[in-house]
Order: sequence, then C-alpha cells, then structure tokens
Amino acid sequence: MSLGVYEILPRTAPPKGGVNEVGGKAWGLMRMAAEGLPVPAGFVLPTSWCRLLRSRRFEDSALQASAMTEALARGIGILERATGLGFGSLRRPLLVSVRSGAAVSMPGMLETVLNVGLNPETVEGLIRSTGNPRLAWDSFRRLVQGYAEVVEALPAGPFEELVAQALADAGIETERELDYGTLRGLTHAMLDRFEELIGRPFPRDPHEQLVRAAGAVFRSWDAPKAASYRRLNGISNGGGTAVTVQAMVFGNAGGASGSGVGFTRNPATGEPELYLDFQFNGQGEDVVAGRQTTPDAQHLQVKLPSVWNQLKAIAHTLETLFRDAQDFEFTLQCGTLHLLQARSAKRTQWAALRIAVDLVEARLISPAEGMARLAGIDVGTVTRTRVAGGPDGQHLQPLARAQVAGIGVASGPVALDSETAQRMYAAGTPAILVRRATVTADIEGMASAAGILTATGGRTSHAAVVARQLGKVCLVACGELEIDPGRRSCCIGGHSVQEGEVVSLDGDGGGIYLGAIEVVSERPERELAAIAAWHRGATAESWSSGGSPNSVTSLS
Repeated sequence: MSLGVYEILPRTAPPKGGVNEVGGKAWGLMRMAAEGLPVPAGFVLPTSWCRLLRSRRFEDSALQASAMTEALARGIGILERATGLGFGSLRRPLLVSVRSGAAVSMPGMLETVLNVGLNPETVEGLIRSTGNPRLAWDSFRRLVQGYAEVVEALPAGPFEELVAQALADAGIETERELDYGTLRGLTHAMLDRFEELIGRPFPRDPHEQLVRAAGAVFRSWDAPKAASYRRLNGISNGGGTAVTVQAMVFGNAGGASGSGVGFTRNPATGEPELYLDFQFNGQGEDVVAGRQTTPDAQHLQVKLPSVWNQLKAIAHTLETLFRDAQDFEFTLQCGTLHLLQARSAKRTQWAALRIAVDLVEARLISPAEGMARLAGIDVGTVTRTRVAGGPDGQHLQPLARAQVAGIGVASGPVALDSETAQRMYAAGTPAILVRRATVTADIEGMASAAGILTATGGRTSHAAVVARQLGKVCLVACGELEIDPGRRSCCIGGHSVQEGEVVSLDGDGGGIYLGAIEVVSERPERELAAIAAWHRGATAESWSSGGSPNSVTSLS
C-alpha cells in the first residue's frame, strides 16, 4: 500500500495505479498536465492514506500526524521548486488549495480548503508580491471562514453574519464590492469570532494549517452527506478519497480574473454547446457552493472573447482526450486561464442518450462502448415532459422565471426544508423543495423531491449537478423568490405561497406556476433509432472501415 506523494507537473505521466490510486481529481489533472494543458503545479496524497487512516492499523494520532506532516512537507518541496515561491515566506508566499478526490466522482460531498498558508505575516508578503491588498485580505478572510467550517466543523452562520454586517455597513450588495480596508476589518473580526467559538487563536503556522486541512478532507469521506450520496448511487464505502494539494491561482485578483465551471455539452439535454457559469473576481467556491448567483458567463464572452474562444477550444480538447462529455473547473487570473479539474459530466438520462449517439457518430467511441455507457439506463422508458402548448402552455402566466438546471416538468406541494420533503415523499406525495440555496447537505431531500427551486446558485453548482444526476427538474437563481421560514411560506413573484400549496416547475422555459399544469411527453426518437441500429450491428461495418476518428461535433 503506497503512502507516498505523486507529482502533478507539466508533462508528468500519471501513475500506473490509475484513478483508484490517486482519485478522480488528481487523475484528471495529471492527464491534462501530461497533455500540456494549463494546470497549476500540485501533488496528491493517494487514496491509500484515507483507507489506512480509517483502519484500526493506524489509530495512534501522533503517528498519523507525524506521517502526514512528513508526506505533506515532501509535497510542499515539490511545489516550491516548481513555482519559485516559499510556503510561509514573508516576501513571496506560496498558498495552496487542499481538495478531495475520490475514484468515483461525488460532486460537493467531500471538502475543500482554499488559500492555506495565510497568516498576519504572510498576508503582508502576498500584498508585497502582488501589489494587490484587496486580493490578499479577501483570500485571508476566505481561509478563516472556510477553515472554520471544514476543519473545525463550526456552523457557517456566525461568519456569514459578519459578512452580512460588512455589506450592510458599506451599503453594497455583494462581497465583490468590498474594498480592501473593509476586508481587512472583516478578516480581523472573523479571527476574533474564530477564537471566541473555538477557545484558541486561528493557527498561524502554515504547515499546521495544511496538516489539519488535509486531515479534515480525509475525514469528510465519512460525512453524512457523503455516505448518503454513496448509498443513493451504489458506491462502496471502502474506496476513500485522495487529497490533492495545488498552488493557488486567484480568481479574485481583479477585473480580468474570475472562476467558473463549464460542461463541454449541455448536461440536461446533451446538446453540443459550451454550458458555463462564471463569476468575475471570485474564487471557485463562489460558483460551486450554490450560495451566490453567477451571472457573468455572457459578460465573459463579451468582455474577454479570446478567453471564451480558448474555453471552447479546451472543451473540444477535453472531449477528445477523455472521449466523453466533461465537467471542468477553471480559474482566470489576470487574463490567464488555469484548469483545476476535469471529470466525466453528470447528466440526465435524456442527455446520456444524445451524448452517446453523438460520440459514436464522431467516432470517439465505438457502438459497443456507447451501449456500455448506457447499460444502467432502460432506454425504452426515457422520456421528457414539456408544458402542453409550449413553454407558456395554454396562455399560462408564470409567477416568476428562473434559470433551468434540470429539464422536464414537476408539480407538487411546496416543502421548505429537506426533512419536510422527505416526510411528504414518505406520505406518497413528492414535493417541490424550495430553498434559498440548495446545498449538497440537502441530498436526501433532493432525492425525495419531484423538483427543486432556489433563489440563488447557478446551473453548475454542486447541488444542481447532483439534481440533474438524480433526474430532478431544477430551477435556480430565481430573483423573485423570498422565503419566510418562520411563517412556513414563500413569496414567488409577489405571490404568497404557503408550504403545502402545489406549484409547478417548467424545466424548459424556466417558468414557475401556481397549481398543477398540463404536460405532454416526448421520446428521443433519433437516439433510440441509432441505438437500435447498434444492437442490430448496422454500424459495425461503417465503424471498422471508416479510418481515424473525426472531431467532436462543433460547439456552438
């Protein structure tokens, strides 16, 4: 059982043990780095660490800490040599992200800590090396907040209250508008709140931060939401997660910076188009956590068209490299693009059929591979519901509209929390789960619901990804949704709706309607005909005689 560390460096070949050894995140990064794609330098503690830490063979906590400290120190040495930065340096500090990565993708179920390595001294070094005090203090407050939640298991509320107060005092709406002076004060307030809640100061030693963050990521394998996800998806509990450590790149570095998540194809419909959420001047957690609305994809296309074209080219490269539709995370720092993850895209069954057929037609995979990828789907039962009469039905007037993250039409009584959705499901009436921000901790309620509606978040947040995989109708970022938990009601487009009242979600036009609505069903006839031809062997001769694979269908 290997307890070493593996490098993630340009042109470095992935290890022979494959994805089961280093986890899906590191495996994807290694393959991209080996192809020369822009991947920040990193290293990985393999999944064998997690299995050993969970076993009775390694119960001595001092031995655990000593072994992990030694391994992480070796890895940090790799990053320092690759970047020319120093971990804990007062002049040119190296900061790192500490991220999970199981062999089987589990979006948002395991943990991440960003900006590890900052303290009151290195934050000044980051200011000196970048000339950007806002970046430094924004990153430091993010570290304190993230470390408190992930490593110390503190509730988010006390820290979110501080952010809300800072926004109110400044008279602004989003954290991206806070200046560096306010962020500095907010960081100190968070440091005080941390010490108040924990009874000891926030750790100043970057190496202590790193060891404890890595330990928290390993422990997240056994978190309730992760266990629920594995149970719902038939994933073994024994695999464990790897820990991937990478040099930080900063999406919060200013106007030509930001973070995003893209899909090489529409994961709801399977259409060959770049499907993207992006936020200027933010870090990756802003996009994937679902707590914020991410409206900047169109602005990116207009403001930085060369980056947009680069993303389209990368999407094509990823599909060719991995021979499947991909979900990828990226950061743009001062106009330079960095890839942080690529994995097989979670998709609806409808999209799965379209993608498999398209990839066979593009000769990226064979018909036999296409059938194998659809093995868990009863293709004859795949349907899609639409509102009768088109997106607005028979002159129906929606209460409001939202962004579509999962297709179909769903009707049911409103449930304002996961537990209520589960109770309604147990009583035989699947609900519409209505939340300000659906987070992955809501997975049991999401699995029980007929549909999901949120006030914030984006189409590529972890919760939206999971909702699509579960086959749920999902609408996000409804700006006209307000929730009153005390009165067990919500307001949608100015209309008060009590918990238990029936609403309908249209996963085509994005409308939200009061009451049940009439729907029609359709089948993916083109894809069903192609799959039937595979089974008859009608495409085998054309595949074998066609020469080299063609390129993937062009992205629009």
